[in-house]
Amino acid sequence: MDAAADLRTKTPDELKEELLKLRKEAFNLRFQKASGQLENTARVREVRRTIARIKTVLGERTRTAS
Repeated sequence: MDAAADLRTKTPDELKEELLKLRKEAFNLRFQKASGQLENTARVREVRRTIARIKTVLGERTRTAS
C-alpha cells in the first residue's frame, strides 16, 4: 500500500495530530540545517512531501463532505 492510501485509512484527528508532529520535525530540521548539524538531508524532502500528502487527504475529505 502506498503512503497516500495509508493516510486515507486514518481519521481526521489522527491526520491533524500527524501533521502537527511533522511540522515540528520540519522546523527542527530547518534549524539543524541552519546550524550545520543536519545529517540526513533527504529527511527534509520526505517530511515536506508527507505534510503535502496529509493536507491533500484532508482537503479531499472536506470537499467530499460539503
